[in-house]
Amino acid sequence: MSSTRPKVYNFGAGPSALPLNVLEKAQRDFLNYENTGMSVMEISHRSKTFENLLNKTKQDLKTLLQVPDNYEILFMQGGGCTQFSAIIYNLLAAKRQQIPEGEEFNPPLDYFVTGSWSAKAADEAKRLYDNINIVIDVKKSKGSFGSIPPKEEWKLSGPKAAFVYYCDNETINGIEFPFVPDVDPNVPLVCDMSSNILSRKFDVSKFGVIYAGAQKNIGPAGVTIVIVRNDLLIKPKSVNDQDNGVAIVPTMLSYKVFADNNSLYNTPPMFSIYICGLVLEWLLQLGGVGAIEEINKEKSKKIYDLIDKSKIYRSPVDKRVRSRMNAPFRIVPEELEKEFLAGAEELKMVQLKGHRSVGGIRISMYNSVNMEAIDFLINYMIEFEKKHAK
Repeated sequence: MSSTRPKVYNFGAGPSALPLNVLEKAQRDFLNYENTGMSVMEISHRSKTFENLLNKTKQDLKTLLQVPDNYEILFMQGGGCTQFSAIIYNLLAAKRQQIPEGEEFNPPLDYFVTGSWSAKAADEAKRLYDNINIVIDVKKSKGSFGSIPPKEEWKLSGPKAAFVYYCDNETINGIEFPFVPDVDPNVPLVCDMSSNILSRKFDVSKFGVIYAGAQKNIGPAGVTIVIVRNDLLIKPKSVNDQDNGVAIVPTMLSYKVFADNNSLYNTPPMFSIYICGLVLEWLLQLGGVGAIEEINKEKSKKIYDLIDKSKIYRSPVDKRVRSRMNAPFRIVPEELEKEFLAGAEELKMVQLKGHRSVGGIRISMYNSVNMEAIDFLINYMIEFEKKHAK
């Protein structure tokens, strides 16, 4: 059995492209996984077969990211948006353990708002809790998302905060942090890496919690990776022993419950985890995160060099914080954008339309988007400009 699908260059922002050899391996395994006579979607999640798959996937991720031993890797559901709530429940419970009984408990939660996804995270926090501190709100202060202000403009709460949150790569707006924010070492740093995890090296030990919806660089939608430091795993309390000032952690959002049950408290998204495992194997064979980081640098440099030299393409993002994963741009005049997208579709380059909230064009260059696809798109962009530049 082999792939017969037509040639398509997929620049989708998520769900994104997957490596072809991963899809072909899944195709071969689909009806008979590990000689069980069943698909991976049919075997019991309590079976030794699936347990081995799950544990190998965890170990490969730990190897790729050099995850320290004092962290747990969890496979949860609900995407990154569910983690907007989970971090509040879990980390407020963890902070409560540090405060003496009887002392007032209302620590601030610090949020960097640098794009559409961090704005959504902050909005959810405001729904669930009454002490939210906005460290920076770029759109409010600058008029639009497209930059990250210097530290002198940040308004951090310091050691009294329960956590500091930021989104490392804003998929919609094309902004990526070129650094890890410097915060009080006693405050857990929480990072949404949904759209750039595994694309570059970083130090896991700087974070309290890292989470990532899988459907960009890890695998298909359905599973969310959570990497959490062990000291932040707090057993959920019942209504009878609820801590004053802390909401009860829902069981399905509890990091402690998932850690204690090896992510098998209930039936996990088995097929999504299986594909994630194949993607991690592919990345290891490629040379790991360091190898893919160099490829990602080259891909994004080619795209941004073309945009910066262009007479018709315009990037709305400060050069210092441009994303290697998502490059949004506009065409001048904007009436040409429909023609650009239609021409790209004819050449089998798909999902290049910008997010509905910002418009324009968006090139997503995740790990699985190879150099051939980037070069093909660049050639099209050059020819399109020749046709329309004055």
